[in-house]
Amino acid sequence: MRVGLYPGTFDPVTHGHIDIIRRACTLVDRLVIGVAINRDKGPLFSLDERVKMIREECVPLGAATGTEVVVHPFENLLIHCAQDVGATVIIRGLRAVADFEYEFQMVGMNRSMNNSIETVFLMADAKNQAIASKLVKEIARLGGDVSKFVPASVKSALTARLVSR
Repeated sequence: MRVGLYPGTFDPVTHGHIDIIRRACTLVDRLVIGVAINRDKGPLFSLDERVKMIREECVPLGAATGTEVVVHPFENLLIHCAQDVGATVIIRGLRAVADFEYEFQMVGMNRSMNNSIETVFLMADAKNQAIASKLVKEIARLGGDVSKFVPASVKSALTARLVSR
């Protein structure tokens, strides 16, 4: 069984994330979506809320492709999470050249810790290349329409969260 790990903070999950997940499902038999706790980033949504959003939006993608999709919160090193879930491949999305520089360094560090786990990069679809969770939150916070960037349920969650602040 080919097991892949697609890690991220997913605060919130965007159409860009979902596009990578949909395509990753065609590469592996089991896709583990690793939701990073990452307290340093100060997420807008709690871990439970992010896990719920991912499950609602992404588990059906697995059913449509015959891929088992599992959502797995983690707080340890990415390479240790990959080992914990039995992943042989880490899947990363790239939007632009700026992403590549950081990802290139991460791959080198991960391979020095465990060279049996490969990293595969998937380029974001052209219509999703500008989407970043950080920018989506800023647009929503300033009253802009984020419906082009996130699923309707995520847009509702963003609106509700920002109104309550």
